[in-house]
Amino acid sequence: MLDHLIRRATVVDGTGGPAYPADVGIRGGRIVVIAEPGTVTEEAVTSEDADGLVLAPGFVDPHTHYDAQLFWDPYATPSMNHGVTTVAGGNCGFTLAPLHPDRPEDADYTRRMMSRVEGMALAALEEGVDWTWSTFREYLDALEGRIAVNAGFMVGHCALRRHVMGADAVGGQPTPAQLDAMLALFHDAMDAGAWGLSTTQSSTHSDGDGEPVASRHARPEELLALSRAVGEHEGTQLEAIVAGCLDQFSDEEIDLLVDMTATAGRPLNWNVLTIDAAVPERVPRQLIPSERARAAGGRIVALTMPILTPMNMSLGTFCALNLIPGWGEILALPVPERIERLRDPATRAEMLRRADSKEAGVFRRLANFGRYVIGDTYSAANEGLSGRVVNDIAAERGQDPFHCLVEICAADDLRTVLWPMPTDNDPGSWALRQRTWEHEDVMLGGSDAGAHLDRMCGAPYTTRFLGDCLRGRKLLPLPTAVRMLTDDPARLFGLRERGRIEEGFHADLVLFDPERIDAGPATLVHDLPGDSPRLDSKAIGIVSVRVNGVETLRDDKVTGAVPGTVLRSGRDTRTVSTA
Repeated sequence: MLDHLIRRATVVDGTGGPAYPADVGIRGGRIVVIAEPGTVTEEAVTSEDADGLVLAPGFVDPHTHYDAQLFWDPYATPSMNHGVTTVAGGNCGFTLAPLHPDRPEDADYTRRMMSRVEGMALAALEEGVDWTWSTFREYLDALEGRIAVNAGFMVGHCALRRHVMGADAVGGQPTPAQLDAMLALFHDAMDAGAWGLSTTQSSTHSDGDGEPVASRHARPEELLALSRAVGEHEGTQLEAIVAGCLDQFSDEEIDLLVDMTATAGRPLNWNVLTIDAAVPERVPRQLIPSERARAAGGRIVALTMPILTPMNMSLGTFCALNLIPGWGEILALPVPERIERLRDPATRAEMLRRADSKEAGVFRRLANFGRYVIGDTYSAANEGLSGRVVNDIAAERGQDPFHCLVEICAADDLRTVLWPMPTDNDPGSWALRQRTWEHEDVMLGGSDAGAHLDRMCGAPYTTRFLGDCLRGRKLLPLPTAVRMLTDDPARLFGLRERGRIEEGFHADLVLFDPERIDAGPATLVHDLPGDSPRLDSKAIGIVSVRVNGVETLRDDKVTGAVPGTVLRSGRDTRTVSTA
């Protein structure tokens, strides 16, 4: 007897092939029958009529930071609401394990680092996670049997360094004995099922003390030793972030990424490829590592988002504005002194000069302050300004836009929420995205779901992208779009029997209404431990989500089931050839 039968669905199977009508039967967590509608005679415990609905494989998000959230939110919301059934965590060099058993202060350091670098609420990290593990295996085991999605995790380079080197991990170099210890620790994590190594050399990544995170101090020989270790395990990967990921790689960064993938003999992915017709030289430059990697026997994959994900800003709390050259030192001042400096015309002029300079790189996109939209405000002086564009307010007041924005924020003691309007929403940029998506080493992803919780909400990229393909710009046909969200990332990670609707495959499935599928606007909610805030987005048109055959969501409501699997390298992944 079947556990469940989905009748008369329009199947988009993840291969990129044409859609077709079918009945799909599930038993024991697997897809066991795919047949013409009305031809399945085996009885089923439950069934449903999916006429007019699309049945697709569950979406695979290749870049998330759900490492902590899964402990208080086993449903990985809102990603699961938007059809995601498998998440990849442990990215950017940051993981919650291993932790040194004799240094309890390391957990506090890790919490503060994650709060700063990944925008996770410190109260949520303190109250929502028990922090009882030491080894990476113990961390994975702590999640086993209690999550609703499938999840796999890289090992963060920062945690490896901290475990072996202690406080010297920031600023120091490992001795030969320490490097050997780091490699032994890494092999232990890989034996436990870690997916591979993640690391960062990005200049934007600082710890809770404002110091460069541990992996930023690693020299190439350390990175290559760890990469070599990755290649000694089945079904493994590399994920790396360097400063040039945000704009354009330096020659040295290209050499490093190519050497890492070639040494490991494993794919390496990075994020995020920003596509903007106003900077046409960026995409060719960012794909040079992929071309060189293939020649060297490796593979480098760039992740890029198929939607524009707004990120709010503030002059009062740490955000992307702090990363503009010369801005961090001003925005780190106590609020009264910060307001005084921001109100100084000479200071503002210098800040604007630095923000629009070449050294600002991709952050130059933030420098057009007249195009900011005012979000939440907190003072009587700002009543009625929410939703208005700074240019319009500045014209009314006879001020330049940045001066106007500063005065609005000062009236709120710098608590004002600011939404920069995207600069790359033009037809030329969308046409460039469409062309770039066709490249064999470009993959959709980079949601950062689980991170930057009150600043951005990238999790809905799946539903918003499909809605755009079906009823918006229509840049891609539906079967191609589904393949890019399912089979492509599943194949990159070597996931065994996932990513397609095929007999024998795991029944990770999403059922949706093609006439309605979309994502609602991002709204601020306070549902994290410690009443901490995050941005959420409702899924529209998602009828059902199944993970390993068990329904986890129906009409945007979680069912309470936790059938997800901690996906472990080797057992649940196979080695992906880079040849």
